[in-house]
Amino acid sequence: MFTHVTLGTNDLEKARDFYNAVLPALGYGNMANKDNASVWGGAGQRFVVLKPADGNVATMGNGVTIGFVAKSRVAVDEFHRLALQAGGSDAGAPGLRDFGPNVYAAYVRDLDGHKIVATCMSAE
Repeated sequence: MFTHVTLGTNDLEKARDFYNAVLPALGYGNMANKDNASVWGGAGQRFVVLKPADGNVATMGNGVTIGFVAKSRVAVDEFHRLALQAGGSDAGAPGLRDFGPNVYAAYVRDLDGHKIVATCMSAE
């Protein structure tokens, strides 16, 4: 449905380090780094972290969550572990959720406070 999702950052180098540490657990690799942005992706869709184009301070959106597909529950666990190790904060430990059958997810906040989640919907 989406071509890409973009999040603003106030420290692009730290954001790059964080997402380079976290996203490989979900199968997403770094595709490009520019002066004002970095891009990760898999098969089609892209995730972009960038300095806001208007030059203002990047802020997180209250109620906004960016969700990544995980291929397995083990990948969800690894995503959560790596996010905390890279300086992120826990926003919901790995476990089953009541959003539907077999929904296994872990929530973290990145270094700018954005809420991100890895979700596996396969029974294991």
